[in-house]
Amino acid sequence: MRWGAPAEAMKIAGAPGFIKFALGENVKQSNWGEQNVLRFPQTRMGTEQVFIDAFTRAKEYEKEMLAYSKLSKKAQATAEAPRRDLELEALVEILHDTRHITCHSYVQSEINMLMNVADRMNFKVNTFTHILEGYKVADKMKARGVNASTFSDWWAYKNEVKDAIPFNAAIMTKEGLNVAINSDDAEMSRRLNQEAAKSVKYGGLSEEQALRLVTINPAKMLHLDQHMGSIKEGKDADVVLWTDNPLSIYAKAAYTFVDGRELFSLESDLALRADIARERERLVQRMLTEKKAGATTRPPVAKANSAWHCDTLGEEKDLAE
Repeated sequence: MRWGAPAEAMKIAGAPGFIKFALGENVKQSNWGEQNVLRFPQTRMGTEQVFIDAFTRAKEYEKEMLAYSKLSKKAQATAEAPRRDLELEALVEILHDTRHITCHSYVQSEINMLMNVADRMNFKVNTFTHILEGYKVADKMKARGVNASTFSDWWAYKNEVKDAIPFNAAIMTKEGLNVAINSDDAEMSRRLNQEAAKSVKYGGLSEEQALRLVTINPAKMLHLDQHMGSIKEGKDADVVLWTDNPLSIYAKAAYTFVDGRELFSLESDLALRADIARERERLVQRMLTEKKAGATTRPPVAKANSAWHCDTLGEEKDLAE
């Protein structure tokens, strides 16, 4: 992250467009309570139909737009222009492989389903994320050139992942897939190097293979491997220097450079912590002084947890309400 930069400056210049797809219970939500029983889809088969309907409409939309563009200016002046649809334009980009799909997924039946829909509708799935049953369909994914970005060792925490195994990343790697380690947990996402190290234990990957899971492999998934993901002349200077083997639980990031600029060092971090401690003490003493002088106090205001975890959405919603 380019800390301190405005949002637009945090983007990677020239990066291709992506889109998030999803499968499973997160989509159909039929077990999410009575307020969700009227929405569509309510079944996994319905989810498949959503994809088919959407890409069918996208193809029709593209034909309409193309036919209108071929009309002469005089004919366009009298004809009704097709209504622009940004959602369908995104799907047309997928059909032309200029926008890439990364799809939330768990079970093999749904993974197969989306790959079959992609074959039928003539588009490509770039990456399956989570992909906890990827070891069951690795051969089919390899045949289609699909990437796999998986959790390291999460399994059996809900029904959809009861068949997940910690050997998943290693099996898919040995099958020849381009594999990465991801996490949508606020804590684990800060130490994916250690998450990748688990594949050395579970599956016997080499240290080099494990490091690739969180460096060049995800860069390939993002179509950015010509710019980042490995240390090579001509690439962006995004480098971390560690105090130990990066796969070790004892390793700390000593220096972090993004675009060749130092954005973190242990030395500067210690100095900033000292500044924060001094400022905290100043504010505490100021409050104590004000209280002794008779100033009124008020109770603290509850606020939502600012860190994102998979299992805290409901808690944050309750707090927000």
